[in-house]
Amino acid sequence: MSWTTKDSEDLYGINDWGAGYFSINSKGNMEVRGSKNEKGLDLAQLIEDLCDRGLRPPILVRVGNILENRVKLLTDCFANAIKEYEYNGLYCGVYPIKVNQQKNLVEELVEFGKKKNLGLECGSKPELLVALALMDSKDAHIVCNGFKDDEYIETALLSQKLGRSTFIVMDRFAELDIIIKAAKKLNIKPQIGLRAKLTAKGAGRWNESSGTKSKFGLTPTEIIRTLEILKQEKMLDCLELLHFHIGSQVPSIQNIKTSIKEAGRFFTELYELGAKPSFIDVGGGLGVDYDGSGHSENSTNYTEQEYANDVVSIISDVCNSSKIPHPNIISESGRFLVAHSSMLIFDVLGTMDVKRSKPYFDVSKDDHQVVHDLKEIHDSLSPERVNEHYNDLIEKWNDVYNLFSYGALGLKQRAKAEDLYWAAATKLSKMAKKDEDSEDIYWALQKELSSIYFCNFSVFQSLPDSWAVKQLFPMMPIQRLNEKPQERVTLVDLTCDSDGKIENFIDTDTGSTQSFLEVHDVNMKEPYYIGAFMAGAYQEILGDLHNLFGDTDMAYVTIGKSGKYVVNHVVEGDSVNEVLGYLGYYKNELQEKLRKDMEQSIESGSLNYKEARLLKRHYEEGLSGYTYLE
Repeated sequence: MSWTTKDSEDLYGINDWGAGYFSINSKGNMEVRGSKNEKGLDLAQLIEDLCDRGLRPPILVRVGNILENRVKLLTDCFANAIKEYEYNGLYCGVYPIKVNQQKNLVEELVEFGKKKNLGLECGSKPELLVALALMDSKDAHIVCNGFKDDEYIETALLSQKLGRSTFIVMDRFAELDIIIKAAKKLNIKPQIGLRAKLTAKGAGRWNESSGTKSKFGLTPTEIIRTLEILKQEKMLDCLELLHFHIGSQVPSIQNIKTSIKEAGRFFTELYELGAKPSFIDVGGGLGVDYDGSGHSENSTNYTEQEYANDVVSIISDVCNSSKIPHPNIISESGRFLVAHSSMLIFDVLGTMDVKRSKPYFDVSKDDHQVVHDLKEIHDSLSPERVNEHYNDLIEKWNDVYNLFSYGALGLKQRAKAEDLYWAAATKLSKMAKKDEDSEDIYWALQKELSSIYFCNFSVFQSLPDSWAVKQLFPMMPIQRLNEKPQERVTLVDLTCDSDGKIENFIDTDTGSTQSFLEVHDVNMKEPYYIGAFMAGAYQEILGDLHNLFGDTDMAYVTIGKSGKYVVNHVVEGDSVNEVLGYLGYYKNELQEKLRKDMEQSIESGSLNYKEARLLKRHYEEGLSGYTYLE
C-alpha cells in the first residue's frame, strides 16, 4: 500500500500531542492553525516565505492565535466548572512571566487576557517592573513571589496607587517584618498572601518544588506566628490570599487533587483563626501532553476541563463543609498557555550513515583471521539462527576492538573488519524484523544502525530542557509527509559538545520513547526541515551561549481564518559581534589585534596582500553575521 498523510499523522502522533493546532495537508506539508476549526497555514511554505524575507534558519516561529486560544480555553474550562458546581467565587488566572519573558509574547498575553481578567505572576524584582509597565487592567491581579527585599516590597505596595491589585506573597517568614515596616512607612494597606508548605507533593521531574523540603513556603508553625503578629499589628485583614505550588508539568491528576484537599484545609483553618482571605492561588502544575502516552512524565492523564473541575469542586466541598465563603481562584498555568505556540524549525546540513547493503572492501587470503571470521558470519547469515548470529557478531566486534587497542590489528584491517560488521548488522537487522522472537535483537541493531543527521541549531540555546532534564519534545519533518520515511536517525547540533544531540523521541506504538526519529533521505541540493514543537515554555529563556551560538531569528505570525497570515513581528537572531560583546570581546579590539598580526605576517612573507584582504573581509563579515550556518 502507498504511504498517506494519515500514516504520517499516526507515525508522529500529531493527534496525540498537537491539541488540534497541527495537521498535514494534501501537499504532505505540516500545517499550523490558531484554533481547531480554522484553516491551517502551510509551515513549509511559511519557512520559504520567511527566508525570502531575509530570515535565516534556524527560525523560531510563534503563532499568536494559539496564545489567544489557550487563554480562552483555560478560562472557559473554569467558567464551565464554576457553573456546574454552583461555585460563588471567580476565576482569575495569572501568567508566570518566568515561563517565557519575551516582550512580544507577554504583551500579547496581556492584551488577550484583558477580556478574561488574566494577570501576571512575578518571581523577581525585574519581572515585577515588567508587570507594572505592561499590565493596566483593574480587574486582573499581579502576584509577587520569590525572594524579596525592601525595594521589591515597596515597589509592589506603591503599585496599588496606580490602581493595580498586587498581592505580596510571603514565601519566607522573614518577609513579614519587611512588609509591615514598608506598609507603615508608605501608609499603604498591603495585600498579603502566604505560601503554605504542603506535605502533599507533586509528581514528575519538578516535584521537588513541593513537599515539606521545598524551597519556599511557610510551615504550620510559621503560619500561626504570622497570624499572631498580624493580630498584634491590627493587620489581620491584610491577609487576603493563600498560595501553594506543587511543581510544573504534574502528570497525574491524583497528585493535584491531594494537594488541593490539603490546601483547602489550610484555607478553612485561616478562617477559624480569625483571618478572612478571599483568594486561593493553586499555583502551577497544569501539564501539557508532549507525547500522548497518558502515563509518562512528558504526558498527562487528565484534560484541562478535568483539572478545572477538580480544583473548583474540591475547594467548594471543603468550604461548604466549614460553612465559609467560596474564595476567588487564581492559577499560574504558564506552560499550558504558551507551550504550543512556539516551534523551532531547523535545516539538515549533512548526514552520516553506517548501514551497508554490501561490504565495501574485498577480503583476501592475507587479511587477519578476525576479518575472515566476520566475512564468514556475513555470508552465512540465515533467518533460522538470528540469535546465534547476533551473539557471534558482537563477540567478533569486541575482538576487533581489543586487537586494535593492543596493536595486534592495523588500521586497514580494522577498516575491513568494521565494514563487514556494519554490512552483517544491516543484513541481520532485516532478518530479525521478520522474526517475532528476535524483537529485542532487532531494536538493539536499530539503535546501532541509526544514521546521524547534522542539524543547524544548538540544543543548549534553543532546547535546553532536552539536554538538562531529558524533556521530550515532539519532533518531525515538516515536508514530504506524503512519502514513507526510510531513514532512522539521531539528531546532532552544531556545537562541539558530545551532549549536543537528541536521541530520545516519541514512540507512538508503545507510548514510551525510542532512540531514533524516522525521517526521509536527504538530497543536499534541497532544504530539508525538521520541527521541534511545543517549545514555547522556558526554552527561549533558559538557553545559553554554548560555543557562542546565540538567539535564533524569530517570526511572530497571526493566522487568519482563511489560512492567510500576517508577520506581526520579526526579531533578528544574535550576530557574532553581539554574542562576543556579552562576554567582553569587542569588535574594534579584535579587528585591531588581527590587523597587527596580519602586518607581521605580511612583513615576514607568509601572507600576501591579496590573502590579507580576503582574511580581513571574512573576519568582518563573520563578526556581523549569524552565529548559525547560513
